[in-house]
Amino acid sequence: MTEKYETKPGVRLPKPEDARPKRFYETVSVEAVETGYAVRLDGRAVKTPAKTSLEVPTEALARLIAAEWEAQGERIDAPSMPTTRLCFVALDRMGEALDATVAEVTRYAATDLLCFRAPDPAELVAAQAAAWDPMLAWMDTRFGAHFVPATGVLPVDQDPIALQRVMAKAGEQDKWRLTALAHATAVCGSAILGLALLEGEIDGEKAFALSTIDEAFQASHWGEDSEAAERLALLKTELVAVHAMLRALDAAGAV
Repeated sequence: MTEKYETKPGVRLPKPEDARPKRFYETVSVEAVETGYAVRLDGRAVKTPAKTSLEVPTEALARLIAAEWEAQGERIDAPSMPTTRLCFVALDRMGEALDATVAEVTRYAATDLLCFRAPDPAELVAAQAAAWDPMLAWMDTRFGAHFVPATGVLPVDQDPIALQRVMAKAGEQDKWRLTALAHATAVCGSAILGLALLEGEIDGEKAFALSTIDEAFQASHWGEDSEAAERLALLKTELVAVHAMLRALDAAGAV
């Protein structure tokens, strides 16, 4: 039975979006500072949750962040600001979590998505091989890291040298790139795809496509429900943002 609930005249029930903070600024700008580039709201510094000034190493990255703040409407929607969130993590947390983050990326490599292959149906087996085998070959060629795919749910023991190569590459990164690498790795369930994104071998859309082979197969055969589609769209947005952040970090203009 459906019941109808009414409020007193002039009283409005709160909506989920009401919990979001109201936009408190008019203008967004980028300013060169001693440590790089800062994003300003009405001329004032943006602060991270830990009250650190939001300053980044390249102008291109600062402008990506500024565009996210400029795009906000009456209320600020944090999920729509992936680059800002990643930079908050880099500034507030990565300084004390570098070693732990490198270890986490390496753990993903030990049970990498690209090494878990379906036993059937044949069409999915072929799709996984066509998409993932070239990435395993790239890891072997680029880093001398040989990964072995296996069928079933139990992980195969990967070559310790391959895992050491992943750890070494992750350990070379500064806090900005390591934040991006770790986030892409977690979103994809694959350190291999995270490293390919870091190196510019693939872009964010390709990383999304490669990490969702199984989901695409399921949807093509049995359809995709709205909740799954929404979740996948968010994952794609995150990976596109990681790619944009990495390329912005590589852009000229660092102080």
